Amino acid sequence: MGSTILQRGRVRAGVAITATVLVVALAAPATAGDGHGHGHSNDYQLTVMGTTDLHGSALNWDYFKNAEYDDSAHNDVGLAKISTLVNQVRADRGDRNTLLIDAGDTIQGTSLAYYYAKIQPISKRVEHPMAAAMNAIGYDAAALGNHEFNYGIPYLRTFEKQLDFPLLAANATNDKNGRAAFTPYIIKSVRTPNGKPVKVGILGLTNPGIAIWDKANVEGQMSFGGLVEQAAKYVPEMKRKGADVVVVSAHSGADTSSSYGDALPFPENAATLVAEQVPGIDAILVGHAHQEIAERVVTNTATGKPVVLSEPLKWGQRLSVFDIDLSYSRGHWTVQSVDASVLNSNTVPEDPTIVSLLADEQQTVVDYVNGVIGTSTEAMSAATARYEDAAVLDFINYVQAGAVKAELTGADADLPVLSIAAPFNKDAAIPQGDVSVRDIAGLYIYDNTLLGIKLTGAQVKAYLEKSAEYFKPALAPGTYPAASLTNAVTPTAPNGTPDYNYDVMGGLDQPLTYDIDLAQPVGSRVVGLAYGGVPVSDTQEFVVAINNYRQSGGGNFPGVTTAPVVYNRQVEIRQLLIDWVIANEVVDPAVFSSTNPDWQLTSGGTPLTVTP
Repeated sequence: MGSTILQRGRVRAGVAITATVLVVALAAPATAGDGHGHGHSNDYQLTVMGTTDLHGSALNWDYFKNAEYDDSAHNDVGLAKISTLVNQVRADRGDRNTLLIDAGDTIQGTSLAYYYAKIQPISKRVEHPMAAAMNAIGYDAAALGNHEFNYGIPYLRTFEKQLDFPLLAANATNDKNGRAAFTPYIIKSVRTPNGKPVKVGILGLTNPGIAIWDKANVEGQMSFGGLVEQAAKYVPEMKRKGADVVVVSAHSGADTSSSYGDALPFPENAATLVAEQVPGIDAILVGHAHQEIAERVVTNTATGKPVVLSEPLKWGQRLSVFDIDLSYSRGHWTVQSVDASVLNSNTVPEDPTIVSLLADEQQTVVDYVNGVIGTSTEAMSAATARYEDAAVLDFINYVQAGAVKAELTGADADLPVLSIAAPFNKDAAIPQGDVSVRDIAGLYIYDNTLLGIKLTGAQVKAYLEKSAEYFKPALAPGTYPAASLTNAVTPTAPNGTPDYNYDVMGGLDQPLTYDIDLAQPVGSRVVGLAYGGVPVSDTQEFVVAINNYRQSGGGNFPGVTTAPVVYNRQVEIRQLLIDWVIANEVVDPAVFSSTNPDWQLTSGGTPLTVTP
């Protein structure tokens, strides 16, 4: 099947599509011993490979550094690397004995993805590079991630049409008719050496948080139910339709938690719950959490049977491989065992076929991000922005607050304007001298849009107290390494609070100043909160510039989801930053950053010294 492997997802003849299921027959020669590692014709091994959270990573390239991707663990990224791993597995197991799936978050996250969403949007004539690469590699199905909705449903539908395989989302429903908005699952019939096909059911589950994070794009159009609830509905249906193997592709982390607290009745990360509570599942490809799980075995509480989970990190850094052993007896196939592992993409070269396929698009985007748009009077770095006042976050807050203030009308125009920004990217830096799109884009690596909301002084303090949960205690003054103070574990962040859930708040026309006293208990850490040198009163009113992720409940910050919205033009913050530099030509920290820090970490009122 080597000569036809790239056509696997493109076959349309003999494909039956209904409202709830897509059934595809895969041909395989019925020769004895074709099941990898099995000589008996009634034994068979199926291999299901999986990726997740590709986030626009097609090639092994860091657009912000203008160099091959590298990190402290020397990971590599991209579909070109994945393609090489997939080809190796297919060669080892036999093409006909493998399937390839993805668990979502495909079309957002890199400059490549942004360019083909906003600069030269995909259309009937412009193909998304991720679609081109995934079609060429030969994916069989992909679950939808929450970031698939960032550019709106029409854009997603255009991407969907460009794919040679289905996008799956059993828990996405159309608000107009209550029906499935996407194909919930597929059943693939794989022929085996004994002539008895194995029917492989692949169920796709997306994240309920879409209703919060992309409310502006989906409200009134689609709803997103719980993963457990929808799996419980569809797995029995798949079984009734003959699925011998059930694999779930879930854009939901393994460790149960929700960044949005109780704002939704369904947990954000629920893959383990699905394994425990829904009988009949053999394996789950986990996504969303950007964690590496080679293999985790969870016992289903109803049947006592094991369910194997695997999560291949992110960005194409790993490939999950499920080896599923089956035996045929009394007229049907039975899963005997499932083993999972991950392959590291840094062990192989890029597939030259994929590199060549995307060469023109890659060069177009590289040229775009390296274009000079202004100059900076001095260098600025985000390396320390998590634990000390940094000019780069002041710049983001200045641009955001200025954009909101310019649109305020009536009595709102007289209110003081504040802004929040998070240290998304430790590696972000603005050089002295020429500044490119790439430099500015590196400051804001998410495609968030800007809103303005009204908060009272009491709500501002509560917001900052929530943000201060990011820090671990420091019960005495002194010098602390950053790692001993940041990324505190909380009930909603069992693996540590991520950097993107720590916000710095600043004022536009006057400085907002405060200390974070780490000798104080959580909830009582913000000390000396003042605006323009005057203590902030509980009833004082402010307009706060905030991103859509945060305003819609991401991070579960208090007060924001119900606050009056006074500005929402759906403008992306990264583009606002780029546009500001183009318009002003010069980036001068003296314009937006105070000589003295607006905020600092203290212990008992004494400033702390923090080392990298």
